[in-house]
Amino acid sequence: MTRRGISWTLLAVLVLAQICYPLTAGATRAGLTVATVVLGWLLSVGHALLSRGPRAAAALVAVATGGGFAIEAIGVATGVPFGSYDYSGELGPKLAGVPLIIPLAWTWMAWPAWLAAVRLTGGSIGSPALRRVRRIALATLGLATWDLFLDPQMVAEGYWVWRNATPALPGLPGIPVSNYLGWLLFAVLLMSALRPLAGPDADRTDHRDHPMIALYLWTYFSSILAHAVFLDLPASALWGAAGMSVTAVPLAVILLRSRGASDAHREGHLPQRPGVDATR
Repeated sequence: MTRRGISWTLLAVLVLAQICYPLTAGATRAGLTVATVVLGWLLSVGHALLSRGPRAAAALVAVATGGGFAIEAIGVATGVPFGSYDYSGELGPKLAGVPLIIPLAWTWMAWPAWLAAVRLTGGSIGSPALRRVRRIALATLGLATWDLFLDPQMVAEGYWVWRNATPALPGLPGIPVSNYLGWLLFAVLLMSALRPLAGPDADRTDHRDHPMIALYLWTYFSSILAHAVFLDLPASALWGAAGMSVTAVPLAVILLRSRGASDAHREGHLPQRPGVDATR
């Protein structure tokens, strides 16, 4: 199996597990949640390793997994920066009050959010410094807005609970606004650290990254459908759709335009020119 084949296979298994989620309940659903997060972590870290090498994979684990555990442990102990909350025992073993799978979830979505931002800023006009700022900003939003889906779903399942959930976003009771601000804070720190640690190849994107781009768009569109139709969470469907659209919608448009241009070239409607898929 090729390196890309490994990523596509893991993505297919992950998608299947997520499709099964609404069909389960109780301990089975909790176990499936844990399995899904582990699969997502393996997919993102494995892709970073296979496409960028050990440096990128180690940077992703250090910043997202290690940093994710640290910020969660601080959050559980002090209430900073997310607000005061506690995890239930349904998500497996804990360390310092944090289920061990929680840092894996940060890692799972951090890598596709970063690559989506790289793809969106590849042809940006302006100085390299300005492109880096735009890239970090888009990656930060791409990761942090995912929580508009994640937290309402997990709180509804009882996997964690807030001691003080006010003020909250309209339609999303049980989750304080401070939680989303905490996500933004940690996401910008994570993305700012990831690029210099991962190396210059993390600033390029090409066909190797198609599984990660597919993962990001699948997460967006499937989450809207799941929350609106299967999980009875219409408010989070709307909030998540609006929040993640900042990254997901332009990404989908770029892919559709790229596909249309490729089809036109194949059909002879446009003159052929050398294709360079990598962006800086």
